[in-house]
Amino acid sequence: MRNSISRRKLLAGAGAVLAGAAFSTRVMAAAPPPEAVTPALIDAAKKEGKVIYYTSTDLPVAEKLAKAFEAKYPGIAVRVERTGAERVFQRIGQEYSSNIHAVDVVNSSDAAHFIVWKRDGILAPYVPEDVAKFYPVEHKDPDGQFASFRVWLSIIAYNTNLVKAEDAPKSFADLLDPKWKGKIVKAHPGYSGTIMTATYQMQRDLGWSFFEKLARQNIMQVQSSADPPKKLDLGERAVMADGNEYNIFQMKEAGRPVEPVYATEGSPLIIGPNGVFKDAPNPNAARLFQSFSLSREAQQLIIDVGGLRSVHSQTVEKAGRKPLKDIKTMKDDAAAVEKESEAIKARYTKIFRV
Repeated sequence: MRNSISRRKLLAGAGAVLAGAAFSTRVMAAAPPPEAVTPALIDAAKKEGKVIYYTSTDLPVAEKLAKAFEAKYPGIAVRVERTGAERVFQRIGQEYSSNIHAVDVVNSSDAAHFIVWKRDGILAPYVPEDVAKFYPVEHKDPDGQFASFRVWLSIIAYNTNLVKAEDAPKSFADLLDPKWKGKIVKAHPGYSGTIMTATYQMQRDLGWSFFEKLARQNIMQVQSSADPPKKLDLGERAVMADGNEYNIFQMKEAGRPVEPVYATEGSPLIIGPNGVFKDAPNPNAARLFQSFSLSREAQQLIIDVGGLRSVHSQTVEKAGRKPLKDIKTMKDDAAAVEKESEAIKARYTKIFRV
């Protein structure tokens, strides 16, 4: 990874296009044939004894996935290294520029990161059997280097102890009402890949003028997309302008006073792929963990206990949650996020002065 070269330059001429709820990249070579989990792979992974997982998934969800893997494959420990997606990207860049290969498998809430890693030639082609059989074509890299581990939304939500349902905002425009001044929390695109993606979609569809007006509302600014739901739950703010839908699901289903809102303008759609690194220090354990993460078992787990969405065709959505097909979403475009990310961070920082 060459830190001296910007992500935008790395993409130049790559022909990368990410559109709708999907991602695809220019085909560099045919994807390898799908691989089943075999006794030989399990034995080789157990000899390695561990897998290092860099992820921007909320820590409790990532740890539940890790514990489920360890229960299924005793003797292989998962070390979860969790931080914001932008910091995951920076860390891997710094490590690879120093010829340090510490990470086995990565998950990022900024799908554009995978375009850069693929362009840099540091991802390993590997297609788990479930991905080949049960994943839509638009949710798997044509060269087999990554696939959608999780899908979710960045949403509005409110504290039901502080806001009545009839008074709650129904749209992003509603957040600009003076009655919400000093009562809103939101996360930062310079830390969170989810918020970077959401900010791109929102400025494209609503214009930067929306953020300029929102900044006048005396916003509480936090870092991670997992932070606004926590501030909401604690009653530190009445409304969140953005943040993880899955955290709100978890809290609501645990009896906490939070309620999701799907904005009439559309909710930003976020895709978080998983990929294996070519120079993974534990290559067999990495492939086993990748296969498990994208299996029906793990995908149903992240739905049921993690509050996430899945594109695995054999999974089912949890009762009581609004089905994804019934929600108006904004259009994802990770290639555009990649090109504009630095400009987005700069403009956002100037507007919110953070």
